[in-house]
Amino acid sequence: MNHFFVTPIQISENKITITGNDFRHIKQVLRMNIGDEATFSDGINQVEYHGIITGFDDETAYFDIIYIQELNNELPAQVYLFQSLPKADKMELIIQKAVELGIHEIIPINTTRSIVRLNDKKAQTKIKRWQAISEAAAKQCKRGTIPLINNLMDFGQALKTASGMDLKIIPYEMADNIEDTKKIISAIKPGQTIAIFIGAEGGFAKEEIDLATKSGITPITMGKRILRTETAALVILSWIMYHLEI
Repeated sequence: MNHFFVTPIQISENKITITGNDFRHIKQVLRMNIGDEATFSDGINQVEYHGIITGFDDETAYFDIIYIQELNNELPAQVYLFQSLPKADKMELIIQKAVELGIHEIIPINTTRSIVRLNDKKAQTKIKRWQAISEAAAKQCKRGTIPLINNLMDFGQALKTASGMDLKIIPYEMADNIEDTKKIISAIKPGQTIAIFIGAEGGFAKEEIDLATKSGITPITMGKRILRTETAALVILSWIMYHLEI
């Protein structure tokens, strides 16, 4: 069943109205008709609205709400991914899969070894596209919220943003002792905030690791093999999801 995000203003008593891009998607792409059903989330309340199409006009689809059910599909901890800018379209893959795995927010960051450099104009264009990818992924996996893609930050800004979080980790190829990593992951509790810092293709510079460590961020190992930047975050998120939900 197709899933859409709506604002609270689109919900009135037992009805939902759909306009704009979602309306065009319903009419022109999905070719939905009167009597077809869909589900909706408002991005605020952890509930899902089940609705049935009762009518159309030129720019609006009208749904009657059949019933409402509570959602329980968000991770019980808020995970923030501080992702160094990767090459090509890797960021799009990272965003899509991180949303599926339950990420709360993604913060793109510039680091010493980032090959990609974006000026303010290009960064805003990219963030707009990345936010659309986050929304599409959230619809596909029926999230109750759309994870935010934050503004591009430099490494120092990112460290300050993460400073108040409960757990802060940074995979580093020179770290060792996988048992320590296991203990850190297994100690995560519901309700905590977690910051994950992921380097670009060349990893983090030694100076960045030193600065991160001084800022209270713990270097961890991810095992015997060096993972690509587009793999590393997804592995950690999978570990956290497994620990909190299984």
